[in-house]
Amino acid sequence: MKEMVQPSPAASTARPQGLGARQICEALREQILGGIYETGSQLPSSRGLANELGVSRTTVTVAYDQLVAEGFIEVIQGARPRVAASLVGSKATSAVPKRTGPIHLSSYGERLRASPPRPDYLPNRLKVDFRYGDLAPSDFPALTWKRAMNAAMSQSPGRLAYHDPRGSHRLRQALQGYLWRARTLSCRVEQILVVSGSQQCLDLCARLLLDPADSFVIEDPCYRMARLVFASTGATPVAVAVDSEGIKTELLQEIPARLAYVTPSHQFPLGGVLSISRRYQLLEWARRNDAYIIEDDYDGEYRYDIRPVPPLHKLEDRSSVIYVGTISKTLSPMLRIGYLVVPAELQDVFATAKQLLDRHSPVAEQEALASLIESGGYESHVRRVRRLNGERREALLAVLQRAFADGIVIEGADAGLHVVVWFKDLSRSLEDILVEEARRVGVGIHPISSLYIRDEGRADRIGLVMGYSALTIRQIENGVRLLTGAVQRVKSLASTRQHPQ
Repeated sequence: MKEMVQPSPAASTARPQGLGARQICEALREQILGGIYETGSQLPSSRGLANELGVSRTTVTVAYDQLVAEGFIEVIQGARPRVAASLVGSKATSAVPKRTGPIHLSSYGERLRASPPRPDYLPNRLKVDFRYGDLAPSDFPALTWKRAMNAAMSQSPGRLAYHDPRGSHRLRQALQGYLWRARTLSCRVEQILVVSGSQQCLDLCARLLLDPADSFVIEDPCYRMARLVFASTGATPVAVAVDSEGIKTELLQEIPARLAYVTPSHQFPLGGVLSISRRYQLLEWARRNDAYIIEDDYDGEYRYDIRPVPPLHKLEDRSSVIYVGTISKTLSPMLRIGYLVVPAELQDVFATAKQLLDRHSPVAEQEALASLIESGGYESHVRRVRRLNGERREALLAVLQRAFADGIVIEGADAGLHVVVWFKDLSRSLEDILVEEARRVGVGIHPISSLYIRDEGRADRIGLVMGYSALTIRQIENGVRLLTGAVQRVKSLASTRQHPQ
């Protein structure tokens, strides 16, 4: 029978600073579970253990009270604590066995396990990263946002309660006006649903519109996270090629599907704009198949060499179109605010689904954004960052042209926050080598290959999706300089392989 606590390594390390009740409780729990204290054996008195560990008796008493509450020990007035008799015959006094059987997941879980997303959110220690989707911290209107948040937090609600799952009525009204001014999109407030970023928009669409036996149309190449979220339902993706006019709608004629996910105003990632004839063909396809079109207007605020393109949603009165918008490309992806404009017949079921997912999105941030839109501050900010990103775009195009001249082809430069750069004389077999060589010198580059679903018809050359909205002009110039060196070294290596001495 043991009468002294054997301090765990953590407890021993912490002893000079004094143990807390939680540490003592955890040490004793581990020793009981490990069989050091057997069922019915006595523990030290609170006074004795306090002297042993150099802590107050009250601290030990708190630890013992916790163990009593958890059923590990019993305390009788005038006697030392004992390991609870209720543990006899149980597995509590032995080491907890490790799981040996297979992990059982739902069919949804198994689909996710088969295609886990890449951890692109890991800490970035590169000198320059051309990753798409990041924004420059200096572009964020910190003072304006702080004032708007302070004003939102200072408003005293009548009570603290769950909110409307559709989102703040004030924000939805502000978005209704903004969408008309900025995108000529007309809708009723009831059709707008505020969500936690565009990814939740897509998740709601996937949950409500797709079953495992269904098919969905998606552009090829495409936004990878959209493909994954739709495929997670068990539905089958039908990849349709794109060109400079967007998705090739003539290929849809014999394809039955429940929905189509498209980026018509700025195809991701190649940058094509869906022509008016193809827009009507797509809407006609949706009508024939009783399907919905998910229109992701992910960076509609950024137009440089072309005029703003009206959304697909504007062309359809009955609207088989679900419009997806976000502030992730204008304010910050960290705020997690997006919005849907859904057909009237879907507004109630989408609100119910949102309520089941997370009740509603955070209210204070919605009120702050509403304040910015109402005051005109949001649109003023959009104009400012459009100008700043236009300057970054010009710098990137200029330095790429100087560095590679006719050795590259650039696509998608008329709009958005990225370009696609094709290297004419670098085959895809060298892609991994180039990525590693660039990373070795501190540059993050991101091949377009992972965004393709099929290999048919793809050119055998390396293509990079190069984002610039998080970088300074100096970083852009330095990054391309370092990338140039990496490309030259990879070309030299490839030449050596082809023509060994």
